[in-house]
Amino acid sequence: MTRTKPRSTYRHGDLRRALIDAGIELAREGGPDAIVLREATRRAGVVPNAAYRHFENRDALLSAVRSAALSAVAEAMEEELAARPKKRRRADAARAGLRAVGAGYLRFAQAETGLFRTAFAAPQAEWAEHEEPYGAGPSGLDPFQLLSRALDDMVETGALDARRRPEAEYLAWSAVHGFALLVIEGPLQGLDASQIEPLAKRLLSMVESGL
Repeated sequence: MTRTKPRSTYRHGDLRRALIDAGIELAREGGPDAIVLREATRRAGVVPNAAYRHFENRDALLSAVRSAALSAVAEAMEEELAARPKKRRRADAARAGLRAVGAGYLRFAQAETGLFRTAFAAPQAEWAEHEEPYGAGPSGLDPFQLLSRALDDMVETGALDARRRPEAEYLAWSAVHGFALLVIEGPLQGLDASQIEPLAKRLLSMVESGL
């Protein structure tokens, strides 16, 4: 007697998670443009109409995947923070913290290019509508908040003049994000790791000393 293969069923919330996971796979393969609702449902093993119980359209799924991608960026930054060498002086530790969040950001951009591009492919309106941390890591802070905290630590320890603190995160972020884009999709994408790593270290040192 042939045994019929049991049909997959989803409990409340499981299908939403499965669709987000499928969207993350698509983002890894081709960035934000690769996230298509019909393909996500195919990979999740359900009919296309089933997706509309959780996502009203492609943009809704893209927003959920973008939040997951930002969380992954934040997690990479926190991993670098946890791995930084211990420093005796608090000011030195704060400086190392700023370099660590930048290093984690750059590491993620190179290792997960599709997700990185997806994380920041959002219209201004979407950033503005999220009052709570959007794409937070394990600590509950998103990438921008991690950078802001690192700068605040520098002020508190005397590593950064408080008069130079206002909006410093925008300058630091612009420099590091710009370098990341040059490496993953610009004129520096042909460089190998042995060339990129020393450039990244110099950039982070320049950001730290130039604030």
